Amino acid sequence: MKVWAVANQKGGVGKTTTAVSLAGLLVQNGYSALMIDMDPHGSLTSYFGHNPDTVEGSVYELFHDDQLHAIRSLVMQTGVDGLHMIPANPALATLDRQLGVRNSIGLVIARALGLLTPHYDYVLIDCPPMLGILMVNALAACHHLIIPVQAEHLALKGLERMKRTVDMMSHSRKLSMPYTVVPTMYDRRTREAGNSLERLTEMYSHHLWPEVIPVDTKFREASRGRLPISHMFPHTRGALAYAKLLGSLLLNEQRVESLVVA
Repeated sequence: MKVWAVANQKGGVGKTTTAVSLAGLLVQNGYSALMIDMDPHGSLTSYFGHNPDTVEGSVYELFHDDQLHAIRSLVMQTGVDGLHMIPANPALATLDRQLGVRNSIGLVIARALGLLTPHYDYVLIDCPPMLGILMVNALAACHHLIIPVQAEHLALKGLERMKRTVDMMSHSRKLSMPYTVVPTMYDRRTREAGNSLERLTEMYSHHLWPEVIPVDTKFREASRGRLPISHMFPHTRGALAYAKLLGSLLLNEQRVESLVVA
């Protein structure tokens, strides 16, 4: 089972859209996938028609010592065959205050996912836009980090904070964390987008996906339909861009695995 975390320390850059789009494409390619909503705002939970304020059972339960074994009972259907979800609720926002620096608190999700290894090919974690227990857990559990970043100046500042967090986690794990920066919401008609993409290329060339996720109104329509874009509008530019991204991520995994085997 492979775990991908989707994170950036800035909101509104397309994290949930990226998680849903990649998960939808994975199941269309024959993989089983689980999504985990670790954002107290519950955007991923809402995407599939559930109310984070009233949902019964969420990621929150896993952060109580006797509840790790209950992870399978938290899994919900999404309406897409082969694609499941563990929802969020607002109580997640209280975890940093409740749990503080308790020993091993950063490994809760990794341990819980260990109980699901036989059941899924991929897990995608939608992270909150701030550093805390939730993001630390997601990064500690993941094999690859995907960082969506909108091609505009303020989003690049959020990426700088995210890079510092990646460096901190790599030092803690004593192992470099592989990550891919994905330019999102790219509007080639604007000078700002072009300038931001040039800066991304200069600063993150070794980790930057060489293409972009374009602005596409079909993302919003797919969200209203509670489906990944590739399930509703498979031939639109947004769906095709995410298909290219998935192909790149899978190819990179194959390369890494071949190096390990060799």
